[in-house]
Amino acid sequence: MLTMNLLKAPLQAGVTCTSAMKLGLVTILSFISFACQSTQPTQQTTQPEASPRLISEASWGAVNVETLEGHTGKVWSVALSPTEQKVASASQDRTIKLWDLATGEVLKTLTGHTDEVLAVAFSPDGNLLASTGKDQTIRLWNVDGEPIRTLTGHTKIARSLAFSSDGETLVSSSWDKTAKLWDVQTGAVKQTLTGHQGGIFATAISPDHQMVATVSKDKTIRLWDAETGKVLRTLTGHADSVRAVSFSPDGTMLATGSNDKTIKLWNPQTGALIETLTGHTSLVNSVAFSADYSTLASGGEDKTIRLWNLDSKTLIRTLNGHVEPVGSVTFGSAAMLVSGSADQTAKIWQP
Repeated sequence: MLTMNLLKAPLQAGVTCTSAMKLGLVTILSFISFACQSTQPTQQTTQPEASPRLISEASWGAVNVETLEGHTGKVWSVALSPTEQKVASASQDRTIKLWDLATGEVLKTLTGHTDEVLAVAFSPDGNLLASTGKDQTIRLWNVDGEPIRTLTGHTKIARSLAFSSDGETLVSSSWDKTAKLWDVQTGAVKQTLTGHQGGIFATAISPDHQMVATVSKDKTIRLWDAETGKVLRTLTGHADSVRAVSFSPDGTMLATGSNDKTIKLWNPQTGALIETLTGHTSLVNSVAFSADYSTLASGGEDKTIRLWNLDSKTLIRTLNGHVEPVGSVTFGSAAMLVSGSADQTAKIWQP
């Protein structure tokens, strides 16, 4: 089931008509121009649908929100297929749903997990879907949602998943304090990464698939050599458990989110801290980079999604719409953001 509404961002206080015209914010130019000419109320008109474009600060003047409803439990994780035709959602109700992005209809409900499903991820070619959760297993499904293989090896809850950019490796993380690198074709374990002193919340693999990042309840971020399984460096600075991690599309930046309510940006090659972003009023569950590397999205326990400008390292805007904590955010290749929430819904956000 799909519902839609439109959120409009108000003009910032203190911006005059003349100065606002100079800002060049494409998505609000027509509104500002009209506001400068008249203060009389007018009937709203529908603008023609814009062609897909990369995320930019100007794009988020107004946001269309589509809501996918159907799960009977919290939505812990969402993934968008590379073709942007399907959305996968993982839920507390022990199912995965595949959604048609164009219609908002459920294409298929995947069953097989015996406990809550905590993570889903599409392979880079979109032909495989991986899922994992509280039953400690990792399951691989084909593009039609048919089961292919079940991977076992973790001894506690498996918490997150990430495919390498070449599609040959799947990385999983677990409360057993390990991350595992799996051969996608054979299901064999390539490496088991050990060293964290607490459960591992999340994992990511660099675009060149040479480096794996893990974040843990032990408040650290560890960067690993994907080939040897050796620790390259350990990053410290968060004051509480680290729950979220993501590499930028070019691999030059790493973002982490924490229970300490902050997001930190790091240089993964040197381990240097670039910036600390503050604004969430509770723990940060998820972080994701836009495809053009201009924007970072973060989802929080405070029920909001925040969009950050990566050039200025400042907040662009806060997206409100979920009525429970936001557990997962992911960008598409064009102007599209997908989120999953404890309110049992997934949302599609488009400027």
